[in-house]
Amino acid sequence: MKHLYFIRHGRQNSGLCNVDVPLSEEGHLQANLLGERLACGKADAIYSSDLIRAAETAADIDAWLHLGCCLDKRLREIDFGDMTGHSDAENRERFGFFLEKNEKMQWDLPYPGGECYSDVYRRGMPAIWQMLAGDEQHILIVTHGGFIRAMLMGMLGADFAKSRMFGKDMENCSITEVLYDEEKNLFYIERFNDYAHLEHNPQLLRKSWDKQER
Repeated sequence: MKHLYFIRHGRQNSGLCNVDVPLSEEGHLQANLLGERLACGKADAIYSSDLIRAAETAADIDAWLHLGCCLDKRLREIDFGDMTGHSDAENRERFGFFLEKNEKMQWDLPYPGGECYSDVYRRGMPAIWQMLAGDEQHILIVTHGGFIRAMLMGMLGADFAKSRMFGKDMENCSITEVLYDEEKNLFYIERFNDYAHLEHNPQLLRKSWDKQER
């Protein structure tokens, strides 16, 4: 049985849509608290999205684990296309019709000029299979909320249109553990959005932040 630990990156320093920016001070603190927790468990390898916020999260974690980290662009966040780099208010004004339709979660719609969740699964799953083909048993994957949701839906054979039903607020630096049974070729969701390492620091949780900073 192999263990995949999907980790959402720490808090970034911008509230704009999917901009490639570093972590905030809070994001580094989240990542170090997670690294301290993971140092008490098992980890054989770290893989990360190459976007800055994920790569910095992985580096902070690896300061505790000393495994080295492999960056892979296939682990990037869903491509928000024309919405990238804009505020929530700007995107509501420009793409209100799309957002209203997307909220119904009846269709796996691509973001204007970008990707849909099944697109993310198709580009991301080959990277996951490559990891599973190696000898590592406990694999950390530092990535993004949309990517994690897409992987879970695809691994379960579920409707990609419902992807955002996995966690209304997925915490930054939370752990989602997936077990892979090699004999049965089946995935099991062992835990989702585990942020026990942050609970004694409520200022690090998303509910404590201004909506525009999320």
